[in-house]
Amino acid sequence: MFKFDCQARCPETQARVGVFHTPHGIIETPRFMPVGTLANVKTVTPAQLATTGAQMILANTYHLHLQPGEEIIAAAGGLHRFMGWSGPILTDSGGFQVFSLSQMRAISDAGVLFKSPKDGQEIFMSPEIAMEIQGQLGADVIMAFDECPPYPATREQVQAATERTIRWLYRCHQAHYHRPNSPLSHPQALFGIIQGGVYLDLRRACAAEMVKLDLPGYAIGGVSVGEPPELIAGVVAATTPLLPEDKPRYLMGVGTYREMAQAIAAGIDLFDCVIPTRLARHGSALVQGERWNLKNARFKTDFTPLDETCTCYACQNFSRAYLSHLIRAQEVLGFTLLAIHNLTELIRFTQRIRTAILAGTFTSEFASWLKPQESA
Repeated sequence: MFKFDCQARCPETQARVGVFHTPHGIIETPRFMPVGTLANVKTVTPAQLATTGAQMILANTYHLHLQPGEEIIAAAGGLHRFMGWSGPILTDSGGFQVFSLSQMRAISDAGVLFKSPKDGQEIFMSPEIAMEIQGQLGADVIMAFDECPPYPATREQVQAATERTIRWLYRCHQAHYHRPNSPLSHPQALFGIIQGGVYLDLRRACAAEMVKLDLPGYAIGGVSVGEPPELIAGVVAATTPLLPEDKPRYLMGVGTYREMAQAIAAGIDLFDCVIPTRLARHGSALVQGERWNLKNARFKTDFTPLDETCTCYACQNFSRAYLSHLIRAQEVLGFTLLAIHNLTELIRFTQRIRTAILAGTFTSEFASWLKPQESA
């Protein structure tokens, strides 16, 4: 049911083109995946989302557990039916909230005790509970519960988090494959998450332990949590070759042009990030590698398309002046149109890389993005 087929490789880098097969369709890699934390990609309908080129989308176990609750989603028939999205879905386990809600949680080997940011209610999450919740949500790909250490952190802190992440993966694996009477009509693929901070030996040790389980896929977590770009690139370049070649490789929480291009050159297949929709809600557009603020005066009387080369609904039908007007007036339509464009732009960027790898032009066509970012 879950299979990764590698179709082509770049002779000059570790970049590759593949197809990841899931019960709800394929993902052609490399690919950017939109984030739909609460079972929706903000301001965009599923029909609009489909026009962006999105294939797999994300939702978040922790936040859906808080609202509306996995029981309601299970009663609706799972996430796909609940949110009206027929393509593949991946759910994060809640491990990132161990990092992002660090002031509102307590960690032990048993699991994590959170205080709800909504009402202060105590919520306990363990590897077994994370697997149970994700089983009811019904995503195609489910992530192991992990501890994402912050940056900076001492080696001792990162080592403790990494070792706990390994132990928790084994518990996730046990819980997932021994879950009785699953209500799902389709299987779920459990992905492990490689942690280790910026300590490459810890990354190696974590990967070595996790690949022993021969999981359907693997992710690199704990990057883009405050490190400078060169450290992120170093971690990804050193860790990716340690992961099986016949399994999809997912870099969590990364979605800038340069980071994706460099990670693809290291052998990464999948990405996710909230950047495109978050920027849209702040009136910013991603245009061929640049970030434009539509509130700027230069757009008020510019009646050309946002990007003449873009095939998205916003670029094909509206001018920069109209988009600027909507953003200035804080009209929801403006946020929707920019979200459609920004999602299309990042997905199109990964599609262009895919085409270039197949054509053997990746390193020449994307040379500017493969260079390290220049210091300010």
